Amino acid sequence: MKRQEVDSSMLAAVGYDEKSKTLEVEFNHGGVYRYKKVSKKVFEDLFNADSVGSYFNQNIRDDYDYTKVGR
Repeated sequence: MKRQEVDSSMLAAVGYDEKSKTLEVEFNHGGVYRYKKVSKKVFEDLFNADSVGSYFNQNIRDDYDYTKVGR
């Protein structure tokens, strides 16, 4: 999945696959996670948020199932 860089002290990049509704998040510390059943609107809101890290913490982190896919 192609990820796009974001301006965040917490996240390095995010990507989204609309077909599978999968959000991929790369953290600045190096971990990569895939979040399942995420709507396109949530991805767009994350990508366009004034604070990407805050949006992630408030709307994604504890609300979606995820798997770690990379260091």
